[in-house]
Amino acid sequence: MFGANKTKIITDENKIDEVLTRGVEEVIVKEHLKERFCSGEKLRIKLGIDPTASDLHLGHAVPLRKLKQFQDLGHQIIFLIGDFTAKIGDPSGRDDARKVLSEKEVEENMKNYQKQAGKILDMKKVEIRYNSEWYKNLGYNFLFELTSKFTIARILERDDFKKRIKDDIDISMLEILYPLLQGYDSVALDADVEIGGTDQKFNLLMGRKVQRRYGKPEQDILTVPLLEGLDGVNKMSKSLNNYIGINEDSDNMFGKTMSISDSLVRKYFRLLTDLQEDEIDGMRKKVGMDFNPKNIKIKLAKEIVKMYHGEKEAKKAQENFERTFSKREFPEDAKVLKVLKTDKLIDVLVDNKIVESKSEFRRLILAGAVSDFPNKKISDSNEAVGGSERKIKVGKRVFVVLRLK
Repeated sequence: MFGANKTKIITDENKIDEVLTRGVEEVIVKEHLKERFCSGEKLRIKLGIDPTASDLHLGHAVPLRKLKQFQDLGHQIIFLIGDFTAKIGDPSGRDDARKVLSEKEVEENMKNYQKQAGKILDMKKVEIRYNSEWYKNLGYNFLFELTSKFTIARILERDDFKKRIKDDIDISMLEILYPLLQGYDSVALDADVEIGGTDQKFNLLMGRKVQRRYGKPEQDILTVPLLEGLDGVNKMSKSLNNYIGINEDSDNMFGKTMSISDSLVRKYFRLLTDLQEDEIDGMRKKVGMDFNPKNIKIKLAKEIVKMYHGEKEAKKAQENFERTFSKREFPEDAKVLKVLKTDKLIDVLVDNKIVESKSEFRRLILAGAVSDFPNKKISDSNEAVGGSERKIKVGKRVFVVLRLK
């Protein structure tokens, strides 16, 4: 399941302090965890991700990068894929219940999770687990035992449940069960530390309580900030379409990064790159003098693309961006689609996955975001391709050539 790990445990206090402070919101209990790190003890550090979507994005990269830092200190990383709990859905931060996923949907979503996580972690040294390993063999007696150890009042203390009760929005029994199951994962895995976003604090603390009820040592907790997405307001999420995917091609990754709010640039540097604090602060001081803030964002985009695609692709993505958006040129390597003149534009773009769905295409049309290059807006969502080669621009960053067969 995972390779033998004889890595030496690093106990350098300066390195440990940096890992416990940079890009960290809260540590429970910090003094206890630091003492354990400095002792040279090899800790089991858990991160759980439910496969509710097929792609990991830069929001997921924040805790994954923290895991990598602990891995570099020599500790055992546990990458838990919640294939069982994904069918329930985490209620954290939700104003309503998540859609219940089928087993087939979960299997499809998690196909490439390990490969995507491997862009950040050394997966040969990672313990990869699925929580269906224990839940599929546990019957109703286990459920009776687990739920008997807790009260509804304690579960309903969480803020998102309080808000839903106040707004008269239903809370399912499955959602109430979810934090107990996530907590039991820590029992099954003998977790010493669990990492999660700030919205996961209730679930992470529940892990400590479940461990205590089962006579296990309580895990320490480390929370990381949530990363706002491209809208500059909401948490990065595929469902909100405000995300930058770990698997996105270099041009899209670069272009999307360039579109983030200026107010988020420093946060992205701190959470998503390895640049030192003094270098980040130095760039910040240049803004407002004779330094163009756009250059800082270009550096950020290059740093992010370099991490997932390499130096060469990062440089190429910058050149493509500047040629396309600064010089208003049509990209030379735009995708070419062979079409018939009677084909409908909406069918061509959806069938070739240029846009995700017909409803998404119609939304883009209404927003004036689909055009014949350079800027002739397309207003008819049922328009046919027509008789000549067309260069189509979709949104800010997607370009495609339609060429007759």
